[in-house]
Amino acid sequence: MTLPDPGANDDLSNLAWQVESGANEAVLDKPVNRFLLKEKESAEPRQALPEKQKKPVQPIAQSLTQTPPEAEISAEKLAKAAKTLGELKAAIEGFDGCSLKKTAMNTVFSRGEVASGLMLIGEAPGAEEDRQGKPFVGASGHLLDTMMAAIGREKDKDYYISNILPWRPPGNRKPTPVEQTLCLPFIKRHIELVSPKVIILLGGTALSALLDISEGITRVRGKWLSYRVGKITIPALAMFHPAYLLRQPQLKRQAWHDLLEIKTKLDG
Repeated sequence: MTLPDPGANDDLSNLAWQVESGANEAVLDKPVNRFLLKEKESAEPRQALPEKQKKPVQPIAQSLTQTPPEAEISAEKLAKAAKTLGELKAAIEGFDGCSLKKTAMNTVFSRGEVASGLMLIGEAPGAEEDRQGKPFVGASGHLLDTMMAAIGREKDKDYYISNILPWRPPGNRKPTPVEQTLCLPFIKRHIELVSPKVIILLGGTALSALLDISEGITRVRGKWLSYRVGKITIPALAMFHPAYLLRQPQLKRQAWHDLLEIKTKLDG
């Protein structure tokens, strides 16, 4: 052990020497009974910390089913004011009442030929549709184009496609009732401006949103229904969504029968 230089008044050197000697605890001038201190601390009641003021949390179920009235009114006004498809697209892009717009990359409006007389309506954009800004351009879109080609309908020429929702729900989840209600005025005005001869509803969401039918798609598919817009009644047929057919390929036979119904209606 190295002794400190007695001629040097270096506090650090003295401290280092004490540590090296094993004196690593501080000692007070008077002895302290630390057992009594612990008993005193345990006997004294601790002062309760002030509680943070909590904000009332809206129940999840309520937030998913209640539509903000001002947002719904705004959507209806914007939709009714649109006189052309271009104006309607601009109105949708400028609408901030639906939270889906904040998480989506693009507003997905439509693709295809407006004057074809055949309008297909799906549920909502997927990941690929969100990236490209066009409906039905992913795997389900390729299947849909193949199905249409099977009845003599050429892609981007003989049919027109849109969705109930113009924005992709995060994770491709099912749209909430609030989201559907907010976007419904836009797709209704979309149909009115296109004025197709026949409407095809792809999947249960499109069926229930536009025709207010609670029955499942398996019971309603393949049957001709009526969609009324203004003074016009348009024949409408519901069929399985292409994305569902990709997961359930055994249902393609039923889808083929639906396609033949569409072909007969269009050719008649």
